[in-house]
Amino acid sequence: MSRLKRYALSLGPRSLAFRVIAFSTVWAILAFALIFTVIGSLYRQTSERGFDSLLSAHLFNLIGSVGVSDGGTLTGGPDLGDLRFSEPESGWYWSVEPVSKGLVGQLRSSSMTEAVPSPSAEEVPFDTDFQRHYQAEGIAGEELEVFESEFVLDSQNRIARFRVMGNRTELEDEIRGFEWRLFSYLSLFGFGMIAINAIAILLGLQPLGRVRNALAMVREGTAQRLTGRFPAEIQPLANETNALIENNRRIVERSRTQVGNLAHSLKTPLAVMLNEGRAMGGPKGQLISDHAAAMQKQINHYLQRARVAAQRESVVYRTPVAPLLQRMVRVMGKLSRGTTISLALPAGEVMFAGEREDLEEIVGNLLENAMKWARREVRVSVEALPPIAEEPPRFAIRIEDDGPGIPEDKAREALKRGSRLDETKPGTGLGLAIVADLVKEYGGRLLLERSSLGGLKAVVELGGVQ
Repeated sequence: MSRLKRYALSLGPRSLAFRVIAFSTVWAILAFALIFTVIGSLYRQTSERGFDSLLSAHLFNLIGSVGVSDGGTLTGGPDLGDLRFSEPESGWYWSVEPVSKGLVGQLRSSSMTEAVPSPSAEEVPFDTDFQRHYQAEGIAGEELEVFESEFVLDSQNRIARFRVMGNRTELEDEIRGFEWRLFSYLSLFGFGMIAINAIAILLGLQPLGRVRNALAMVREGTAQRLTGRFPAEIQPLANETNALIENNRRIVERSRTQVGNLAHSLKTPLAVMLNEGRAMGGPKGQLISDHAAAMQKQINHYLQRARVAAQRESVVYRTPVAPLLQRMVRVMGKLSRGTTISLALPAGEVMFAGEREDLEEIVGNLLENAMKWARREVRVSVEALPPIAEEPPRFAIRIEDDGPGIPEDKAREALKRGSRLDETKPGTGLGLAIVADLVKEYGGRLLLERSSLGGLKAVVELGGVQ
């Protein structure tokens, strides 16, 4: 799938591209609707004007082609030059009828097989030129446009009524046909314009997608800065982002250096206090030694927390989980031959968003604890957790044993620093507490549950990277 297609599939109401495309589409629809209305209206006016002009011309031609005999009979053989006046019930008719006394006879076009009623002068009055036009129903049910005039034929003031009728249904059909063709062409052109506009917008916004991908690479630790060529409008943003990343890196490194210097400067005085306390002996010496050792332990602990917090806020490290677990399980299996240890890994690659040493310490303490309490079996498994919208990927490491386990009311106490639930087993009571601290600093969770094997199941949920 192309990058453009993937980008198009990610469009949503909050997307800038979606808003621009939607706005341009609505504007195009309104513009083409207006163009269709204006052109259709102009075409209708022009067609109706031409239709009326044609009927008016036929009317004057008819008047000029008819006369009256000495006996008062209408005479003439009008030829209006249109074959439709010869086709029966074509909708194109003409007729000449006497109005005044002393005038007889009636002339009709061969297409007019029966009379078409004419409204009274009260219903449709004549104008000052003794002309009128109106619409009527034709012989075959068609709609007619009628031009009518009363004209004096001779010196005896004998008057005849002249009518020319055109098929308005044909005119409406022609107008509708034009409107349909116009709508088809405008729709085709409109869809093409909208598609081209959408492609142009998506292509124009593609550099923003490249910036997003570059930032994701920085966040995941695969790149140190935004790289690549960007348009002139986006390049300043990339430059400022790189400057911000570099400034943040310098601040973090300076802070870590200062913390390391502080620890180094305290290391010698603490060692002196510890040695002096041991040399003094007695209760006072023991008190000094204990407090110096506690201070040393606290400094190491908070130095480690500062290191984890610093690297979490800067560039994320990438540590493959599967090779690390395979190596640790293999080592633990050799050290404890009486206990079976198994490892289950997911099909896809799982990456830990942190340093390898921290993951080794987490897994090592949990494995050591499980091997110490297990009777015959320890199981280790890794599972990628279901993704949460707009959240980085997460995974879980489960370590189970078939030992005695930890009661639920004792699980919280087991996580306290220096706490030991069984004094008969060797250890310092710091393993689970160290794991809990490290997991917390990485924004994860440590759960102690009952295993299906009967012992303890330690579940560590940590953040990953794609």
